[in-house]
Amino acid sequence: RYSLFYNHLKNIEESEGGLDKFTKSYKTFGVNQLADGGIYCKEWAPGAEAVFLAGDFNGWNPFSHPYKKLEYGKWELFIPPEDGCSPVPHGSKLKVVIRAQNGALLYRISPWARYVVRDEDKVNYDWVHWNPPQSYIHKNPSPKRLKSLRIYESHVGIASPEGKVASYKNFTYNVLPRIKDLGYNCVQLMAIMEHAYYASFGYQVTSFFAASSRYGTPDDLKEMIDVAHSMGITVLLDVVHSHASKNSEDGLNQFDGTDSCFFHSGYRGNHQLWDSRLFDYANWEVLRFLLSNLRMWIEDYRFDGFRFDGVTSMLYHHHGIGTGFSGDYNEYFGLHVDEDALCYLMLANHMINSLHPECITIAEDVSGMPALCRPVAEGGGGFDYRLAMAIPDKWIQIIKELKDEDWNMGNIVHTLTNRRHEEKYIAYAESHDQALVGDKTLAFRLMDAEMYTNMSVLMPLTPVIDRGIQLHKMIRLITHALGGESYLNFMGNEFGHPEWLDFPRIGNNESYHYARRQFNLTEDDLLRYKFLNAFDRDMNRLEERFGWLASPQAYVSEKHESNKVIAFERAGLIFIFNFHPYQSYVDYRVVAFKYKILLDSDAGEYGGHQRLDHNTEYFSEEYPHNYRPNSIMV
Repeated sequence: RYSLFYNHLKNIEESEGGLDKFTKSYKTFGVNQLADGGIYCKEWAPGAEAVFLAGDFNGWNPFSHPYKKLEYGKWELFIPPEDGCSPVPHGSKLKVVIRAQNGALLYRISPWARYVVRDEDKVNYDWVHWNPPQSYIHKNPSPKRLKSLRIYESHVGIASPEGKVASYKNFTYNVLPRIKDLGYNCVQLMAIMEHAYYASFGYQVTSFFAASSRYGTPDDLKEMIDVAHSMGITVLLDVVHSHASKNSEDGLNQFDGTDSCFFHSGYRGNHQLWDSRLFDYANWEVLRFLLSNLRMWIEDYRFDGFRFDGVTSMLYHHHGIGTGFSGDYNEYFGLHVDEDALCYLMLANHMINSLHPECITIAEDVSGMPALCRPVAEGGGGFDYRLAMAIPDKWIQIIKELKDEDWNMGNIVHTLTNRRHEEKYIAYAESHDQALVGDKTLAFRLMDAEMYTNMSVLMPLTPVIDRGIQLHKMIRLITHALGGESYLNFMGNEFGHPEWLDFPRIGNNESYHYARRQFNLTEDDLLRYKFLNAFDRDMNRLEERFGWLASPQAYVSEKHESNKVIAFERAGLIFIFNFHPYQSYVDYRVVAFKYKILLDSDAGEYGGHQRLDHNTEYFSEEYPHNYRPNSIMV
């Protein structure tokens, strides 16, 4: 694998003048404004017979501005300035006109388009030339690379209690302060790359270089990222390079009139489950397109890194469909592995690490591919983190299938600690996947219909709500402290957001009722959501103070099955969890030295029963316990 990567890198050096020049193509491809006021256009359309540019600037004459054919399927066009001004005004609509091999004229959006919009009375998006007289100027430097990553997974469009598509401006001034207050130091943004179908959650990308216009302008997004940086918040982009939308009118599909171009042709070029197109990672121009795309998001918008979606689908020719992974190394090496896709990921991480070493990359891989998060120089994939995707599945399985008294402490600890310790994992109890319609969040699984009637502090605390609130806090804390080297939460889940997430679509009469986040629930002093919100905030603040995510793996001193107790040490702290459904303990011996309570899920401000005295200091005695010389009674 390293040899394949090295050969690609060597070829880029020899034929393109180096990785730096190769990945700057976002500045030359598409339609670009020149310093003298002229316009330079460049496209890759290997299957086209001829290429033209049409738009508002030439009265939509499809033939007045033909491109010149270059080698390797490239085309270019230069339009001189008019009286020192641009011949293509800012805000004017454009189309690349392709004459296909069968003679048909195809009106296409450039794959490199920076801004596309859809009028309310239209189905398809239009390409709009974005060249404002004064672009947004970033004022704040990017935060330094974080040791402890506490990620708030977010979607701009649903980040409001109102039933509508929320804006970048709303996120900037209403949501970022909330994220900061909750103690998260990183925001991971979904659905930023333009996608025609809102209900796809941003995973059916149509324009890879365009920030979604449904939330505002490119400058609005730049301001949002700049304000996040002023708060010390790192901003990651959920990047989708694993597949692309099948749209042809406003997407990449059949751009040059052929079945291939950016994708494999035939069966190999289609994802059977996602109904989308699959990139040909062996193609030189596809590599240019995808690598330049990453660089554009970093350099133009100041993103601090990426969460790569659908990595499992990229890694294997079977795309993970109908395939289980047991950890057997034969599952990770062989002809079923797409070495071209893996090589692309290595190139991407190498480029990012070389040109922007402060940036972070995360792999969403469910297969457990070995060395995916080891340096490229070691033959690894080069990612910094991978998602610990087994953890949320384990919590769902436990809550769905087991009675409380049947919870297995050893199995919980095994799931939370079963990882390669030379690779960093992002632990999470739930993400956006569990919030979507058809699934349930942890809070909804624990409390279900009673969330509608019994979350008021004016109502008696029912056993269902009491159990749900306590387990919601405990599950999140033990996942945070034991499950990885980073932590992730999807927006709203920190306070047990009721109901599910469902985007407007035909099946729900285009309703926005479930496509929103009701942050206002935490601000109502009469609702118990405030307890979960406060616990999540203080849990993050405690991690910021002690840095357990950046500390070595925890030492688990106890996983007692009959007592349902788990105890472990990490970052100079001792964590003790009592998962027993009805048994409390007095004078319970655990491994420790002197200690004082720092965070207690039973505290009153978190909706607990206030059974512990926080003013007491506890001192150990020389009493060996669980292979440690000292212990205390709690």
